[in-house]
Amino acid sequence: MESPALTLYIDGNCPLCVAEMHRLRAWDKHGRLGFIDIAQAGFDPARLGVELAALNRQMHGWTADGRWVIGVDSIVEAYTLAGKGWLVLPLRVPFMRPAYRAIYRAFARTRIDISSWLGVKPSPVCPDDRCAVKAGPFR
Repeated sequence: MESPALTLYIDGNCPLCVAEMHRLRAWDKHGRLGFIDIAQAGFDPARLGVELAALNRQMHGWTADGRWVIGVDSIVEAYTLAGKGWLVLPLRVPFMRPAYRAIYRAFARTRIDISSWLGVKPSPVCPDDRCAVKAGPFR
C-alpha cells in the first residue's frame, strides 16, 4: 500500500478534532490523507522522534517526503490535499500567519473545553478501521 501524502496525528479524545478528521476523510477522494489517533492505547511516539506532549500541544502531520508540518501548516496542507485549499486561503496570508499560529495554539490548549462548550459529542476515531488501512508509515 502506498503511504499517504500526509499522515495527521489526531487526538482521539478531542471531539472537535475527531469531527474535523471525519470531514477531511470524506473530502479526501484520492486517499492522500492518513490518520493516527495519538490517544489510542499502545500509541508510542518514540519512533517518530517527537514527544507525546508535543503532539498534544499542536496537530502534527508527517509528509510522504519526510517532513513535519505542525499547527496551522498541517491544517493548510491537509485541506489542500483534500481538495479544499480554498477554505484555508486566509491562513496562507504571510503577514497574518503569526496571529493565526497564536490563535491556533490557544485553541489547541483548550480544544476539549471548546468541544464541550459547543456541544460536540465524542465519537470513535476509526469506527470502520479505515485509520488502520490509511495509517502512515509509522503504524
